[in-house]
Amino acid sequence: MLRRFEWMMAGRYLRARRSDSFISVIAGFSLVGISLGVATLIIVMAVMNGFREELLSRVIGFNGHILVQGYYGELADYDSLAERIAQVDRVVRVAPLIEGHVLASAHNLADGAVVRGIKPEDIVLQPAIADNIKAGSLRYFGSENSIAVGVRFAEDYGLQIGDSVTLLSPKGAATPFGMVPRAVSYRVVATFEVGEYSYDSRFIFMPLEQAQRYFGLGDRVQGLEVVITDPDLVYDVLPAISAAVDEPARLVTWQQINPALFSALQVERNVMFLILTLIILVAVFNIISSLIMLVKDKGHDIAILRTMGASRGSVMRIFFIAGASIGAFGTLLGFLIGVLVCNNIQALQHGLEKLIGTELWSPELRFLTEIPARMDNIEVGMVVGVALLLSFLATLYPSWRASRLDPVEALRYE
Repeated sequence: MLRRFEWMMAGRYLRARRSDSFISVIAGFSLVGISLGVATLIIVMAVMNGFREELLSRVIGFNGHILVQGYYGELADYDSLAERIAQVDRVVRVAPLIEGHVLASAHNLADGAVVRGIKPEDIVLQPAIADNIKAGSLRYFGSENSIAVGVRFAEDYGLQIGDSVTLLSPKGAATPFGMVPRAVSYRVVATFEVGEYSYDSRFIFMPLEQAQRYFGLGDRVQGLEVVITDPDLVYDVLPAISAAVDEPARLVTWQQINPALFSALQVERNVMFLILTLIILVAVFNIISSLIMLVKDKGHDIAILRTMGASRGSVMRIFFIAGASIGAFGTLLGFLIGVLVCNNIQALQHGLEKLIGTELWSPELRFLTEIPARMDNIEVGMVVGVALLLSFLATLYPSWRASRLDPVEALRYE
């Protein structure tokens, strides 16, 4: 059991006095360094987790988990195929769709856009759209020449509910003068905000029948969007869906659609953890240097303690407590700062933007409209554990060196 005087001596050595203020300053820098390292690690890991989770939920929620595409680009008897796929275990929803690139024009502005044709009864079952309607209503989606657009698309073109947008498709009608692009005007009946910039600024939803007429597909579609109970089980369900498809087709999973994006996020997350751990290591070396200097400076005190009956173990514990206290308090402070920042990251972002007068988080560059932060209890515990372990290990050598000091030699040269 640790004796009370050991805690008292350790606390006294940590308090600054004029003769050893420099050592206390180094110890203070060590505490600040550990705090910043732990807080930075918690914040960065939470943001990386949140970024991946938000991006994954938006990409999957918008596109589905498996896409069954016609081998030659089109599916004819898609209703019966959708019924067979819907009978597969773990399949939640199957929706036929059409997708094509167009030139959108409104209010003397024109830019590229993506038209996605979907049945009105299917779009209301898509939470990424149906639960994020910002203006208008999907109740009118399905009426003649009706479309739903993203909020940023509407902002860029200055559109309101009821305004018209002209869509030009390069796949038009063949004439004696060549191919004439197809141009049709559509009325905006709803705006949505998924939260992913490219979806909110480029995608246009159109009723499936109108998309079939617009792209000249007749009664065919380009593919079937399949949603299952758990996206991580996609390769478990894939063989059964493949068996249900009795015609030439291609099956594409959500992981195959965006392979580089999510693998890059995972690599970046691991690299950031390793790099930011160096901050804690630098602070740990400061603890070592400050304790070594403290042992050298307190050689006379150590000798007196030894002559008064203090054991080597007691001396070692005194300096271990002194060094471990710096690491423990620094880790605790960093943990509190990290949790506080993660829980208020949006308010801090908006406050800093108002203070410096510039945008810190551009959705055009970072896909999402706000900074996400999702703390993982296991990761936070790992960060705290690593910081404490390194701090405790850093105190062992200086403490052992203090315990091995010969009191006779220390008093002789004092």
